[in-house]
Amino acid sequence: MFTSIASFVEEWEREAKMTAGLLDALTDESLDRKIDGNRRSLSGLAWHLIASIEYMGPLGLSFEGAGDEDATKRSAAALAHAYRSISDRFIEAMQEQWSDANLADQLEIAGELWKNGDSLRFSLMHQAHHRGQMTVLMRQAGLRPPGLYGPVYEGWIERGMAPLA
Repeated sequence: MFTSIASFVEEWEREAKMTAGLLDALTDESLDRKIDGNRRSLSGLAWHLIASIEYMGPLGLSFEGAGDEDATKRSAAALAHAYRSISDRFIEAMQEQWSDANLADQLEIAGELWKNGDSLRFSLMHQAHHRGQMTVLMRQAGLRPPGLYGPVYEGWIERGMAPLA
């Protein structure tokens, strides 16, 4: 659990930079890529990451939402822009509207009591989870995902090292 807004913001900004970089690597042609017909597409996963930031509102934060889903999901550049915008608004709202004490506030979520600091940790893990899904779909769409927590396959080769398969 986070106990200071500053420590959360530091981690969020690091993780948000990775998410934004992943979104920057999408192309308009790749947005419809799905693992199968009943699953989210790349644009659907990207929008889910964007819209999920709005879920911080019920924790007691007020900020402008993500905007027009249908228009945004048609453009890779619009998805990346929407993510950066709502991420910035979320952090700004937290810094202006909360103190560190708000991180210990509790809310019932799905029948359980969650501290705000725990919900913030979950939001980071949620983003990492969906970034992982997106990298697989990006590969299937012929895109090279950026390295997130380390180099991608091609990155090892470019460094003159044998990648582990």
